[in-house]
Amino acid sequence: MNRLLAVVVLLLLPALANAAQAPMPASGPPGAAVASAHRLATEAGIETLKAGGNAFDAAVAVSATLSVVEPISSGLGGGGLWLLHDAKSGRDVFVDARETSPAAATSAHFLDKAGNFDTDRAQNGPWSAGIPGLPAMLVHVAETYGQLPLATSLAPAIRIAREGFPVYPRMARGYAAKRKVMDRYPGTRAVFSPHGKPIAQGDLLRQPDLAATLERLAAHGFDGFYRGVTAKRLVAGVNAQGGQWTQAELAAYRVKERAPVRFRYHDWDIVTAPPVSSGGIALAQMLQILEPYDLNAMTEAERVHLVVESMRRAFRDRTFYLGDPDFVTVPQRLLTSADYAAGLRATINPAKATPSDLLSGQATPLEDEETTHFSIIDADGNRVAGTQTVNLLFGSGLVPPGTGVLLNNEMDDFALKPGTPNAFGVMGFEANAPKPGKRMLSSMTPTFMESQDKVVVLGTPGGSRIITMVLLGILGYDAGLDAQQVAALPRYHHQWMPDVIGAETGAISRQAAEALRAMGHVLDLPPTEAEGGRGSSHVWGNLQTVEWDKRNGRLLGGSDPRYPEGRAEVLPRP
Repeated sequence: MNRLLAVVVLLLLPALANAAQAPMPASGPPGAAVASAHRLATEAGIETLKAGGNAFDAAVAVSATLSVVEPISSGLGGGGLWLLHDAKSGRDVFVDARETSPAAATSAHFLDKAGNFDTDRAQNGPWSAGIPGLPAMLVHVAETYGQLPLATSLAPAIRIAREGFPVYPRMARGYAAKRKVMDRYPGTRAVFSPHGKPIAQGDLLRQPDLAATLERLAAHGFDGFYRGVTAKRLVAGVNAQGGQWTQAELAAYRVKERAPVRFRYHDWDIVTAPPVSSGGIALAQMLQILEPYDLNAMTEAERVHLVVESMRRAFRDRTFYLGDPDFVTVPQRLLTSADYAAGLRATINPAKATPSDLLSGQATPLEDEETTHFSIIDADGNRVAGTQTVNLLFGSGLVPPGTGVLLNNEMDDFALKPGTPNAFGVMGFEANAPKPGKRMLSSMTPTFMESQDKVVVLGTPGGSRIITMVLLGILGYDAGLDAQQVAALPRYHHQWMPDVIGAETGAISRQAAEALRAMGHVLDLPPTEAEGGRGSSHVWGNLQTVEWDKRNGRLLGGSDPRYPEGRAEVLPRP
């Protein structure tokens, strides 16, 4: 990362030399920008903006299209957490469309006869699915903040679902990995193995049932999904496979609007996700711990050590304190305070790793590439950071017949057995235990950054690593990188337990790795190509970001270069 920052500084020198000749700050963005994980979704957002929509209409279009073309990552059968900024009022609002626990899904249902955690039931099939929230999000945002009819914003997704799109390599690989589970269910086979032939790269995937479900949503709003034909088919499909959903639970689902987490880091105002996300509180802790340090003046090992120590402490608190704020008391003011961060900082030895088991503070009782993100800013300055998911690859693997809706497996994000790690290796206790209607803890971290000179929207998928990837993105912007450079930054991660630093291939140099091990850190680094590894194929996340540079009136988009199907596009003001 030292080499990357050095290159960036050299690139910026001409701009700094000519700073006196730079134009006056722009009064508003010179157009709009959309960045998403699939070009068809980005194009849907641009199409909606051209039709007279604002950033919120474009968000509905992008989200719905991702639900069609990225079933590996998100969909109508999942949920989402969106951060909105309304330029006219100056208001920031966090919209929580996280899935909720069915009443029947108690912790006991996820244990086998011997009392052991049943991973298959938690991650596959009907019991793994929470009540979906994303369709309610689309309706709520369109009706409350949009300028266009919901049917107009959903039109691109309906068209693509009906006409089809080419299966891309990441989707084909994901399906191959999940196929044994997906083949259990007739509704899923009808979509992903039409005529008995499983989808393969380059195939044209048509989803007429999903198109019809979207049309009912467009025509009838909330009732088009949570009541009537779609609701009956969802409940029948889940219960036919042994689950226990009710139509009343679907009809009772509601989107929640919450106040975002806010704090300062250097010259930036950071606005980010509150609980039921764990991301915003963790970001506030990590960045306020790091605030006094000049990270860019350090060696690579020194910088990674301090960043990892901040990660370790934030994830420890995540484990014990965070859950659905409608069900548990989250000490948010304490956890996000600068004084609390200073106390955590005082426990860091700048030359030695802190073993995670020394941070428990009490006796301990016994979101990868799945998920997707988009970032949008429009010509009026409205903006959306939207993260949405079905959790793991293709969620639960279950499509209730006649719906085209692939259901999530978000129940695994609850602490189904206290102290037992979930699919992402994170664990929890009573604060995140399932209860009827409760929302499971999330790592989704849609975020805004604003300084005197810049406005930034960013976010990424990646399970528990979402939080640390957004952290590294913020540090990248703070170091002077632009949107595309931030999207390309190498990534590393620590989450308290297990007590190990993970990283992408090449993210930590071998010299720095040796120094970190000498400090007492345990590292799990993939081998480089020279060592017989897969090289750059070992990658994390899919960061999407847009940036408005107010000094020169430029809009920039950054789409993660790790996945070629993503796209960032700028639409100039007419």
